[in-house]
Amino acid sequence: MFHVKNNIVAGLALVVLFTASAAFAKSKHEASKETAASAPVSAPVKDGVELADDSAEAIKLRSGPGDPVAGKTKAELCTGCHGEEGISIEGLAPKLAGQYGKYIAKQLRNFQSGTRTHQIMSAIAATISDDDLADIAAYFASRPKMKGNGSDNKLGKELFLHGDMSRMMVACVNCHGVNGKGKSPVNSVFPVIGGQQKDYLRGQLINFRAGDRSNSPGGIMNIITQKLTDAELEGLADYISGL
Repeated sequence: MFHVKNNIVAGLALVVLFTASAAFAKSKHEASKETAASAPVSAPVKDGVELADDSAEAIKLRSGPGDPVAGKTKAELCTGCHGEEGISIEGLAPKLAGQYGKYIAKQLRNFQSGTRTHQIMSAIAATISDDDLADIAAYFASRPKMKGNGSDNKLGKELFLHGDMSRMMVACVNCHGVNGKGKSPVNSVFPVIGGQQKDYLRGQLINFRAGDRSNSPGGIMNIITQKLTDAELEGLADYISGL
């Protein structure tokens, strides 16, 4: 369902890398790292209007085409692992609260097609129709965005905000936003990760690095994680989970 020719995949990955590299160079030229790290986070803007993370308009935009009211009932199958409000208790089960509806739907379709595999999720996804899938995704997307309890992990913060261009390692902020809550309520390509479960984040970074998961746009996560040491991977998981 999501098959892309190798040359297109490679091209997309290079575009992401070069775009992020240019943004990084510009920020280095205009301000120091300290200034960039402490700068206020701009709210998403649509048609010149700022949208708070949980404003009615932002929620509507990130929920996607599904019906969140219908999705609440249909999501009962999911709440045992992911929580009634999309806040999981088990560290290996991801939080879904405030995640982009289209992103959730894409992951479920990837489980259906085998592009992404998990013993439980692959079996559950196979039983969900397209209409139910959209409604379930919209319900979890409509919940208040996941939040962490803070982290002072300096290594993770440095990599998240600035990357390491000496290794062509782009900063996570370029795709996921300064607080990990996304760049815009209409951009569902890169997921909300700020405040996600630490164990889940660590596990997915390991899976990307090992090639066990490869469904990010242009394989960008596989490219980046291959450059991470174990300590850097742990630092990122710790810092991001606290956002």
